Amino acid sequence: MLKHQFGAPMTASTRTTVLSLYMRVFRIARTWQAQSGVASDTETERKYILQEARNLFRRNQKLTEQESIRKCIEECEARIEIGLHYRNPYPRATYLPPMGLATQKGRKLRAQQRLRKQAKPIYLQSHDET
Repeated sequence: MLKHQFGAPMTASTRTTVLSLYMRVFRIARTWQAQSGVASDTETERKYILQEARNLFRRNQKLTEQESIRKCIEECEARIEIGLHYRNPYPRATYLPPMGLATQKGRKLRAQQRLRKQAKPIYLQSHDET
């Protein structure tokens, strides 16, 4: 078993999965073609894919809880599949107005925030602005 910085165990299979995803993202970026077919768009989108992968993997490299790691893996897989399907590397927007989820007893801000967090798709968990 491998150890993280804080001493929590990380299984070899989890490490292999994470490294495999990281390399898959880099392979996708290397062969990425923008839907518009314009070379400058392709280059911009490739740079975005690489930078987003680096940022998210670095931000999450110190995670030790298996559940948190599993959620990050699921998010990465979902973002890869959605990006390849729609030929768009950017996260898909969610269309929930700030107070769009009604509660049973009126529109209380705390309840609204909790409902918005629960309604957030897996592929947007790393984005705070949605």
